[in-house]
Amino acid sequence: MEENLDPQETNDSNRIIPVNIEEQMKTAYIDYSMSVIVGRALPDVRDGLKPVHRRILFAMDNLGLRHNRPFKKSATIVGEVLGKYHPHGDTAVYDALVRMAQDWNMRYELIDKQGNFGNPDGDGPAAMRYTEARLKMLSEYMLQDLDKDTVDFQLNFDDSLKEPTVLPTRIPQLLVNGSSGIAVGMATNMMPHNLSEAIDGCIAFIDNREITIDELMEHVKAPDFPTGGIIFGMEGVKAAMHLGRGRVVLRGRVNVETKPSGREQIIITEVPYQVNRDSLTNRIGELVNEKIIDGIAHVNNESNNKEGTRLVIDLKKDAIANVVINQLYKLTDLQTSYGINNVAIVKGRPKTLNLKDLVSEFVDFRHEVVIRRAKYELNEAEKRAHILRGYLIALDHLDEVISLIRSSATPEIAKDKLVNAGWGLDEIQAKAILELRLQRLTGMERDKIKEEYDELMKLIAHLNELLSNETMRFDLIKTELLEIKEKFGDTRKTEITYLDDEVKIKDLIKEEDVVITISHLGYIKRTPADEY
Repeated sequence: MEENLDPQETNDSNRIIPVNIEEQMKTAYIDYSMSVIVGRALPDVRDGLKPVHRRILFAMDNLGLRHNRPFKKSATIVGEVLGKYHPHGDTAVYDALVRMAQDWNMRYELIDKQGNFGNPDGDGPAAMRYTEARLKMLSEYMLQDLDKDTVDFQLNFDDSLKEPTVLPTRIPQLLVNGSSGIAVGMATNMMPHNLSEAIDGCIAFIDNREITIDELMEHVKAPDFPTGGIIFGMEGVKAAMHLGRGRVVLRGRVNVETKPSGREQIIITEVPYQVNRDSLTNRIGELVNEKIIDGIAHVNNESNNKEGTRLVIDLKKDAIANVVINQLYKLTDLQTSYGINNVAIVKGRPKTLNLKDLVSEFVDFRHEVVIRRAKYELNEAEKRAHILRGYLIALDHLDEVISLIRSSATPEIAKDKLVNAGWGLDEIQAKAILELRLQRLTGMERDKIKEEYDELMKLIAHLNELLSNETMRFDLIKTELLEIKEKFGDTRKTEITYLDDEVKIKDLIKEEDVVITISHLGYIKRTPADEY
């Protein structure tokens, strides 16, 4: 059958155009892929947020949910986000909100919570009608200066409102909290880092743009997880820092205690990132029941919100603690490997980023924000100074101004007379003078106007200097970063060891004296010395 793909050949309504199904499927799938990649699954390298997280924070800011204001129902926040900015499912929005409030998922939470927001044992949060939330103070530094033309805005889904394309964050959010997501044909899995270390790395980069990744790693040493743990081996981490892809091996923190009876206990006080404590406890129990691990008498999860993680493993009388611990590392999630894949949106396209790329993109974005903020503040200061200059001119000719206004039949006539009086006033100044309250004509008010004008002239001079001096701008960025570090910086939760991450077979075998016997037929037998 002959194919007819003439685009001019349409039906009577001229609304249906024949197309090649193969080409149409390619185009549609590419459009869908880019929509998922850019619009849902991957974070923006500048503010480290996916659209849903950005919209939640922006909506909460619009609702006035600052860190020092009362909490508001999560259902209200979700409704605000859905109705104005994010036309997707309410469950997806609530899940994203909840995760930003969970201190076992976020190295630095962005949302302050009240109510049941789940726990590390896998229990889910209460329904959104019960829980309440507001912004953390840290989040407010991500939203600061949003009203000063620091970022571009776009129309929302129905063109009725505007929303920011990115937040003017002062925090290297993508580096400190990481991100994960599965797009179409690609995925991202970025690890969290320590805020103090990340800021030190940014400052080191500002001071030396030619800094190497190894030199940056003297500041940003390795991932820092909210649940602590011990990084075991650095080869995979170094690969991720240099190439944007690698792996990190994380172990839980284990202590050995001796009970009054003389028997030993293994106490797990930290589990690897995103490991479910109940699942870990159950897995250990299964290995004991199946006699894969010998030496454990009992295991119990004694964790609670007040004291944190505490998994207690009672050992048998003849068990050797280190052997059991190594078996747990080998056979359970007490040691877990995480693949690192640093993929984020850069200038509208997905890109794999190494450590220096992440720092560079954030610093360059902050530089752009500082320039746009300074231009906005300069424009506002010049407009205000222009008005004050008009006030001062009017006060210098006060009697004439009053007489001129009294003799005018309408405000428009008075405005024209002021402009044409020869005092150098324009229409903007004349209008402001006509709107001036009489109390501002007193001597004391004149001094206040003059003082405000002088302060504005100093500010204008400072902003002009800032815009013309790149070194001064980067010094300001460093000052703002150090302020963040002083307020929110903390010490590492995750310890780093540089040992080999592989558990050897010999680590799983109890060290003891044995007798080896060899028969005439060549058979070899191993017998514990105390049983020989």
